[in-house]
Amino acid sequence: MAAAPAQPKIYHITHVDNLPSIIADAAIASDSAMIARGGPTAAIGMSSIKRRRVEELEVDCHPGTRVGDYVPFYFCPRSIMLYVIHRANHAELAYRGGQDPIVHLEADLHSTVAWADAERRRWAFSLSNAGARYAPFRADLADLDQVDWNAVAATDFRSRQIKEGKQAEFLVYESFPWTHVTRVGVRNAAVQTRVQMTLGAASHRPTVAVLSDWYY
Repeated sequence: MAAAPAQPKIYHITHVDNLPSIIADAAIASDSAMIARGGPTAAIGMSSIKRRRVEELEVDCHPGTRVGDYVPFYFCPRSIMLYVIHRANHAELAYRGGQDPIVHLEADLHSTVAWADAERRRWAFSLSNAGARYAPFRADLADLDQVDWNAVAATDFRSRQIKEGKQAEFLVYESFPWTHVTRVGVRNAAVQTRVQMTLGAASHRPTVAVLSDWYY
């Protein structure tokens, strides 16, 4: 299995319509927090899986917490979830707006952990889909080599093993600060312009880049 990258990045995907509230709150909220507030402006996930993450699935390295209590990130852009959104044919996916309005919020993993540790904020990562009942969790950077980095980087995920490894997640408890988003990746210039306008006079304005290879 490949070793962890020296400077791994993490990626949270959301609909561009959700950016104004993220910027106003100066944070990305967990699913549990969003549900308590009535939900996001534009939901892009599968409701049954989100419910399971919020109500049932425990992050066993932090007893008493559930997956939905954490802000989720992937270890790669162009995730399998984005593919599901792109295809827009999954029976449990209510969202049918395609991938164009979806933005990637990129952050640095090591900087995130340093911030979280300083704030005594819990974090963890899964070795496969954190929405599955069998997902193993870790909370030690020494275990990053247990992530299947070859699967994370793979573009062909028809293999079950690759599919599982590519869905590994990094989780931050309760909320993630907007100031730690280092780049916003978008699919086209129209969404780039929209994000830049949304940023407006925000005190934190990460780079907004058209990165078509992050999409299908």
